[in-house]
Amino acid sequence: MSSDLWQKRIRNYAGLLGALLPWISFIGACIVDAITPLGHGFWNDMSISATYYVTPALAGILTTASVVLMCYDGYDLQDNLVTTLSGVFGIMIVIFPCKCSIAPEYTGFFQLSENTSNIIHCTAAVIFFCLLAYNDLFLFTKHEEVPTKQKKIRNIIYRICGVGMLCAMILMPLPFHFPGKTWWVETIALTFFGISWHVKGNAFKFLNDE
Repeated sequence: MSSDLWQKRIRNYAGLLGALLPWISFIGACIVDAITPLGHGFWNDMSISATYYVTPALAGILTTASVVLMCYDGYDLQDNLVTTLSGVFGIMIVIFPCKCSIAPEYTGFFQLSENTSNIIHCTAAVIFFCLLAYNDLFLFTKHEEVPTKQKKIRNIIYRICGVGMLCAMILMPLPFHFPGKTWWVETIALTFFGISWHVKGNAFKFLNDE
């Protein structure tokens, strides 16, 4: 298998895992709730991170996606650094779980207090999405020669996805609330991530250079 084909597969795997994560975690939580009700508090403040306590989806999928990002062989040192750090902070999101209504007093791999673990978790999540957005806005849009028509379209998509992820993060702390707000915001951000990485992986033939 050529290195170029392998890189395309890596990009598509990463994009697919990111896009599927919120939905698989949601379905997993629904299945558990049907057997053992999780309570109004869980669903009111539901997030992908909160499903860590009821389904292995977050740990399994995000860890896999993070390893894929760390194995990604970019075009230069900056490219490799951004994707590797994205993977590192993605794994930190898993190792340091968030605080929620069903979280135990001490949680995660290191059994930290839920408040301490939550601070690390939220910090890692913000950096994780910022790195992914940076990748879309400044790395995927690079070109050495005169860009083709398809490349110009791809760059527009990358920028929309990058800005979309940043806007989703801005929505998170705003003082308005509705059930599952965090989950929806995370889902939007990960959908933009999935789209951009599929475009980069040449998953859409009509966007590829002829």
